[in-house]
Formats: sequence, C-alpha cells, structure tokens
Amino acid sequence: MKILFLADEESKAYWEYFKKEDFKGIDVIVSCGDLNPSYLSFLTTMVGVPLLYVHGNHDDKYKDRPPEGCINIEDRVYVYEGVRFAGLGGSNRYKPGTNQYTERQMAKRVRRLKWKIWRHKGFDILVTHSPARGLNDGEDRCHKGFDVFNKLIRDYKPKYFVHGHVHMSYGRQFKRLDQVGDTTVINAYEKYIVEI
Repeated sequence: MKILFLADEESKAYWEYFKKEDFKGIDVIVSCGDLNPSYLSFLTTMVGVPLLYVHGNHDDKYKDRPPEGCINIEDRVYVYEGVRFAGLGGSNRYKPGTNQYTERQMAKRVRRLKWKIWRHKGFDILVTHSPARGLNDGEDRCHKGFDVFNKLIRDYKPKYFVHGHVHMSYGRQFKRLDQVGDTTVINAYEKYIVEI
C-alpha cells in the first residue's frame, strides 16, 4: 500500500499545478491537520482515493465546513485495506481553541481510545497533529508534544507514528524521519509518501 501523508501547508504542486500522474499508485491520503478543507476535498475528488484526516490546532473551521468526501479518524481506529490507523488530532493548549488539549485531556482521549485499540488488536499507524514530547517537538508551549504519545508508541509498537505541527520551514532543524524502537517517526509537513 502506498500512502500520501500531508500536513500544515498545502503543496502548490498538488493544488495549483495538479497533475494526476503525480499520484500514480497512491492508495490512500492521510492529513495530519492544519490544511484547508477545500484542498482535502479537491484531492480526494481528483485523485479518487479515500482521504483520512485528524484536526490540527488551526482547524476550528472544520466544525462549520468539514472536508467533503473525507473520513474523520479522530478518536478512532480506522481500518483500510487491512491497515489500522489510530487518529488523535490537536495540539498542546496554548490559547482558547477547540483543537487544543492539556496533557491530562489528551491522556483522557487516549484512555477512551484503548478499547477500540484492543478490539482491533492494536494499530499499525498512529496519526496525530502534534508530535510526542521530546521527539522532534518544540520547547514553546504551542509546539511541545504530548507525553502520552510516547506511551502509545512504547505499549503498541506501531510501524509508523506520523504527525505534523512542527513545520520544517521554521528553520529549527526539525527532523523529517526518526526512529523509536521498531516505530518510524515521520514529520508529514507538506507531503510525504510511505509504501508499506
């Protein structure tokens, strides 16, 4: 399966200069948040594959105008072609906003997700907006990752942990790829393709 991950910034190559051949072999598209809902609707329509998404901290607009034709995987385990995606969007709370959480609130969401994880016998890909604490996150309150994501990685050992939120254009030397045990960590900023 070939998966296109997206986050944080709309790719001009995919939107303004769209060419169907750029998506050859892509089986599913996954958004890690903070993308225009029209962009996501456009991609799923034009490419003709499912598009899964979680919310970013700037996605309050999804409440009134969600991405049409796309599948929200927030707080659930979604199975596509045998691959199990666990979705937890949002960022660390740094100001009022619907897609921002304290560590305690995110831990509560994870606890509620555990029975779904158990029912699906784990998950293969953890899809979040925010990174894990201490794993390519930032030191400021906005970009600090969640400790509970480290626990999910340790306990369930997914093949991939894919997040957005820390833009590679910030100039802080954020890594695109990292490794934690058997889990490959991917910063999906703009676009990244994985074949599994």
